[in-house]
Amino acid sequence: MRVAIFGASGLLGKALMREWSGDAVVGYSSRDVDIRDASAVRVIAEETEPEWIVLAAAYTDVDGCENNPDLAFTVNRDGAANVAEAAKKTGAKLLFLSSDYVFDGKKTSPYETNDARHPQSVYGQSKAEAEIKLLELMPESCIVRTSWLFGVGGKCFPETILKLAASRPTLDVVNDQRGCPSYTVDLARAIIRLCCESASGIVHVTNTGECTWFEFASAIVQHAGLATAVRPVSSQQMARPAPRPAYSVLSPESLRRLRIEMPTWGDALPRYLRQRNG
Repeated sequence: MRVAIFGASGLLGKALMREWSGDAVVGYSSRDVDIRDASAVRVIAEETEPEWIVLAAAYTDVDGCENNPDLAFTVNRDGAANVAEAAKKTGAKLLFLSSDYVFDGKKTSPYETNDARHPQSVYGQSKAEAEIKLLELMPESCIVRTSWLFGVGGKCFPETILKLAASRPTLDVVNDQRGCPSYTVDLARAIIRLCCESASGIVHVTNTGECTWFEFASAIVQHAGLATAVRPVSSQQMARPAPRPAYSVLSPESLRRLRIEMPTWGDALPRYLRQRNG
């Protein structure tokens, strides 16, 4: 199988390039191609003739999106549409990475794939509009929503916590936002299976289990053997430019229907730490 990965230098892209074996996989970073350039995207699709395109390229700085909405929409929505158009023209299947931020966080039970989109931030809005656009262009595409991504090779929550914990006796972390951490290795393996099985439609893919950022940070510090004290605070005490959903747990039912089971985030965390330290 021939596969083209857009966003190969990102946190997930690096994991996909490491984990994907047995197929002809080519990765493209933002230096190789700007997905805002429709003609450049089309040229790559025509040259590589992939059977699958995995679109992991995005502007993922949530607060940056809030301050630069034009950039957020041109990359996350219009860029995704450019990739979909190229896939459609060349006959490739498309898997697109989306986010829990397409939801408003007002539920108290896990979000299902058919729950209404109601994003509260510019980033979430750009991803929601991308989903709608892609399903118009390619109804058979596969949209993978994930959340709280962490892994080696880039900026992520555990990396930030570990760096701060190395120099501070205490850390304040919000305890009123609940979601599902997702380890890039596990997510990449699930994506590979989805492509191999020609999946379509919206699928929620996270590690199983849920926690708050405070609970996640506490586990990180504990597993790393650090003495730093982690203190719970409210979102109001840690104000950010972009609003975050208070509850964005994604239901695993869509993935289980495809007979794919994800490890727990508690299982993934020590594996991440070993990979990071190895």
